[in-house]
Amino acid sequence: MSINILMPALSPTMKEGTLARWLKAEGDTIAAGDVIAEIETDKATMEVEAVDEGILGRILIEGGTHGIAVNTPIAILVAQGESVPEAPASPAPAAAASAPAAVVATPAVAAQPVPAAADKGKGRRVFASPLARRIAAQKGIDLASLKGSGPNGRIVRRDVEQAAVAPAPKAAAPVATVEEAGFESIPHTTMRKVIARRLTESKSTVPHFYVEMDVELDALLALRSQMNAASPDEGPGAYKISVNDMLIKAAAVTLRRVPQVNVSFTEEAMRIYEDVDISVAVSIPDGLITPIVRKADTKSLRQISLETRDLVARARAGKLKPEEFQGGTFSISNMGMYGVKAFSAILNPPQAAILAIAAGERRPVVKGNEITIATVMTVTLSVDHRVVDGALAAQWVSAFRKVVENPMSLVV
Repeated sequence: MSINILMPALSPTMKEGTLARWLKAEGDTIAAGDVIAEIETDKATMEVEAVDEGILGRILIEGGTHGIAVNTPIAILVAQGESVPEAPASPAPAAAASAPAAVVATPAVAAQPVPAAADKGKGRRVFASPLARRIAAQKGIDLASLKGSGPNGRIVRRDVEQAAVAPAPKAAAPVATVEEAGFESIPHTTMRKVIARRLTESKSTVPHFYVEMDVELDALLALRSQMNAASPDEGPGAYKISVNDMLIKAAAVTLRRVPQVNVSFTEEAMRIYEDVDISVAVSIPDGLITPIVRKADTKSLRQISLETRDLVARARAGKLKPEEFQGGTFSISNMGMYGVKAFSAILNPPQAAILAIAAGERRPVVKGNEITIATVMTVTLSVDHRVVDGALAAQWVSAFRKVVENPMSLVV
């Protein structure tokens, strides 16, 4: 018996996806576990493995098709020697038995078009006598513009003749037009649609609150230089710690010190998470994705550096697994490499906080009665005000600054 291959749901938020391309062709033999296609989800392009074995009898939806709803049949798998059906296999007998009328009615609907639907776009049906039609054709009169005076509103000869002698309607005053600039329409990818929907929901339904603070980086930069200098030049033990790696660790340590920010809001209760899972915003060609450094507070800077480097590379190649970007309890968005002075990030629900990190730059700083030069960055914490109050957000940012400016806690 033939088996339908369905459009899979590859993430909790996925309602539809794009069939990027088929990796098998009609007639190919497929074993369970074979990669048969690539599906573009709301987060990444992912490979789909076959669950059953057989022959790929028919491809129902071609590669490159957008907006395919989850559980839509995309291909038909048949056994060796089995004939290939023209359409997807019928529903299971139990389902068919529960709704026999729907199954029987389907061919009838397909075979008999509905007149009302067919007439849409053609305007209303015009009832007119044959003589009225001939006169209207001779005089160039549109019957659809006339109101009939005959039985049941039928258009007759006098209606057409009256229309012929009626004064022409006054021409409308010309309307000034503005020439539209040229443009190119680029269809939204599934990821872009989901980003638009989720960010709109976040900004319109979650009360955002922002706390901004300047943080000095000189001590952290000095520690980073010392650690990288101690790394082997090459080999499995080599590493190169970035400022972002250290800030991920600093955020994780701060969340352990102020765990009330490691939370999320639900209608019934506030959830306080046991693990500190840091989502790191990564820019990719189609938009944005947030791979997760799990239990970041328990990992060394070297572990965070190696793991982050791997996650970012696979994120940009579209090769992340769902469990590597789904979840997270706190987010970091770093735009310091672009020279940004300060910015505010939009929350990534259901998380209650996201830290926006700007560029470190040399600034004059007052220390005691003297002005000195220090490397300073501005960080902005966005919080969900339903579960994180302003004073708590300020407490967290203050604790974060203390960790960054005294970075030995990152290595002990």
